[in-house]
Amino acid sequence: MKKKNFHTHALIFLLAVALCASCSDLLEEEPNAGYDKEYYFTSADRAEMAIMGIYNSISDYRHYGWYEMGAHASDDTYFTARVNSDNQVHDMVHYTLNSTNEWVEALWQFKYQGIDRANTTITGIQGMADYGEDESLYALEAEARFLRAFLAFDLVKYWGDVPFKTTETDSYGAAYGARVDREIIYDQIIGDLEFAKEHLAWATASSTPERATQGAARALLMRVCLQRAGYSLQEDGTLARPDEVTRQACFDRVIDEWEAFEENGYHDFYNGGYEALFRSFSQDMTNSQESIFEIAFYHLQGMRNGSAWGIYNGPQVAEPTGIAASEAGNYMQRANGFFIVVPEWMRFFDEGDVRDSINICTHRWTWNEDTRTHTLQERAQTSWYVGKWRREWMTDEDRGKNINYADVNFCVLRYADVVLMAAEAYNETGNTSEAWRLINLVRQRAGATPLNSGNYGTLLKAPKVYDLPYIDDSNEQGRVRTALYWERGFELAFEGQRKYDLIRWGILNEALRLFGSNSAVNRDGRGAYPAYQNFQTGKHELFPIPLVDIQSNPLLEGKNNPGY
Repeated sequence: MKKKNFHTHALIFLLAVALCASCSDLLEEEPNAGYDKEYYFTSADRAEMAIMGIYNSISDYRHYGWYEMGAHASDDTYFTARVNSDNQVHDMVHYTLNSTNEWVEALWQFKYQGIDRANTTITGIQGMADYGEDESLYALEAEARFLRAFLAFDLVKYWGDVPFKTTETDSYGAAYGARVDREIIYDQIIGDLEFAKEHLAWATASSTPERATQGAARALLMRVCLQRAGYSLQEDGTLARPDEVTRQACFDRVIDEWEAFEENGYHDFYNGGYEALFRSFSQDMTNSQESIFEIAFYHLQGMRNGSAWGIYNGPQVAEPTGIAASEAGNYMQRANGFFIVVPEWMRFFDEGDVRDSINICTHRWTWNEDTRTHTLQERAQTSWYVGKWRREWMTDEDRGKNINYADVNFCVLRYADVVLMAAEAYNETGNTSEAWRLINLVRQRAGATPLNSGNYGTLLKAPKVYDLPYIDDSNEQGRVRTALYWERGFELAFEGQRKYDLIRWGILNEALRLFGSNSAVNRDGRGAYPAYQNFQTGKHELFPIPLVDIQSNPLLEGKNNPGY
């Protein structure tokens, strides 16, 4: 465990200034106005600055620092505390969004901005005089390819078939494109990750998860293959998945990557435990053992590279009032607590499982102006918060640094997910015993009872948890699928995977209805968690393409995604 790599942050912020001209919508101005090729692609050190420009797109407050939270919800684990229409996060989470949603439009722009920067960087590196002789240039290209794959995968998950290209946009007209079949995009994503695997080194104790590594490329490839093997919404409004031969090839590939992790042997569960892992994310600490890839954040006044992790999706903290501005750093600043947990999950955890009180926070912090103190106050179960990121865990500097921003990184790939992805692939290829073993590795770290067919009915059936009518558990594979449904929820809730797990399994609508109709937050007409009433199968598995792009790009032929 070590402090964040502020060399990385410094490079990102220098690039934020240098590239500010390229932060506009791709269709409104030349997107690479901030890239001076004669400067950046003359040496490896300068080419690295171009790589930082790609990271800068991801680390923007409006991208992975905040708006991505709306993309990940709502699922069967959490929702937002407000149901008013805002054309932003609440409409996204409660499935009342349309093609003018401001956050969807911003996310669309940032994905393409980052991809275009990656395309420019890859082309620039390949044109350098030492390319083909200098391995460091291959490593930089591999990093750019990883980031392009990372962003392209977001495009496919969020919008399906979209305009996509691997050449730089060097003119107004070149920004336009027709839809590309997602299978073609998947092939490119996989090709980029294969290149990244070959030319990036594995992480070590001295490396930072804020930069792509071979492990990050392999873990992302596992995630891509599982998503590709599952259901997705097609342009004709149907949910479909590949044929069984293709699916099995995807699962085999996941297993191959898992075996590479095992052979390398470095990545593992953080040896401090589950709580210490998540405390570290809020404390400006990094570890490259369990944390395989993180989005880096560091707030400077006037810059948009802070994050809202622990501020908008953590326990509520009242704003300290009645204090001088010079004293603000002595107190926790405000945390809004927008995201609320579906409370029934608290009783679903096994006795002894430490993850319940980490994932779910049952308190908030009130402020007494007379005593100038924050006080912990327990909340009713209908108002429990996401707990994995918290103001109270932040460093003294970060706790009082800014009312809306923090330095909390977002971990998008970690070892526990890799283990569970491998378990799923083994199960889908018929090796149920290995799947159980891997699931229990995750449970062992959490202090939960090991699972098997013998105790399945006690731990994974009513009354301990909900019976799941949408998963057939009449055979061993079905029981493992049910175990993975719950275990991925217990381990990875709120980390950006749950909604897309449910989509690829083809059960998002069913899960929303089961949890929404049974939750205490919807009783007595409160309806605080209305996603199950609003969700439409064949529509809400994808976001709408922003209306401005439908209107300005003639190659989209005026057609949006199904239902929009």
